[in-house]
Amino acid sequence: EARRDADAIREAFVDAGDGVRVPLAALADVREGLGPNVIQREDVRRRIVVSANVSGRDLGSAVAEMQRAAEGVALPQGYSIRFEGQFQSQQEAARLIAILSAFTLGVIWLLLYTHFRSGAIVAQILLNIPLAFVGGIALTWLLVGKVSIATLVGLITLAGIASRNTIMMISHYLHLMAHEGERFDERMVVRGSLERLVPVTMTALTAGLALTPLVLAAGEPGKEILFPVAVVILGGLVSSTILDMAVTPTVFLRFGRKAAERWVAESRAAEADSLSH
Repeated sequence: EARRDADAIREAFVDAGDGVRVPLAALADVREGLGPNVIQREDVRRRIVVSANVSGRDLGSAVAEMQRAAEGVALPQGYSIRFEGQFQSQQEAARLIAILSAFTLGVIWLLLYTHFRSGAIVAQILLNIPLAFVGGIALTWLLVGKVSIATLVGLITLAGIASRNTIMMISHYLHLMAHEGERFDERMVVRGSLERLVPVTMTALTAGLALTPLVLAAGEPGKEILFPVAVVILGGLVSSTILDMAVTPTVFLRFGRKAAERWVAESRAAEADSLSH
């Protein structure tokens, strides 16, 4: 009978432990209201949803803390805890991006190897990708404070831009050796780097100028996804452009002689064969 009387429910005593009993009104706001009485079910089991929003921190660490706390909770028989919603969607998206990233890198490696026919040259081109990630992650940590799905998407885009800049530089080294009579030495590498300095810098500068308004629009409505993408690409452009001018020539000069001379010899042989036909 007490179920029909709100005052009786408020005065109902609740065991608070250690023999202490308190009225329900001290713990909860009991009031009458109109609404549907719904018992949710999923997989032939009753389902109770507890919702929460995360503010001021990333979703992954918040859910990880909840999961650690839930491990120590003794549940009655037949009860279990599942973390779903946006967190579940984020985990699935992260797994999909990881698979697509691995596939993309594999395709990039295959295409570059088909063109240069040298694993050493391809490895030197892909070396610029982590150099770009250094700046992207650093600027993301400073301005955003967390790595999100949008950040991962930006890193994939950044990998393509960074690879293109290195391809331009190494391709020019090979062009100088194959068509302009340069030998593989420090003079050739310095010349090729200086001749590619303006194109590489202009590529990064143009993209950076286009992204700057999005970086400055932090907190504006509608920029929640574009802002972290712009931040990671802009930071990566800065680090890849600066480090590429120092690391790529040095690595090519130190480890690229054998692969470069073989590529030049094969290119000349292919040209001679085509002319003879």
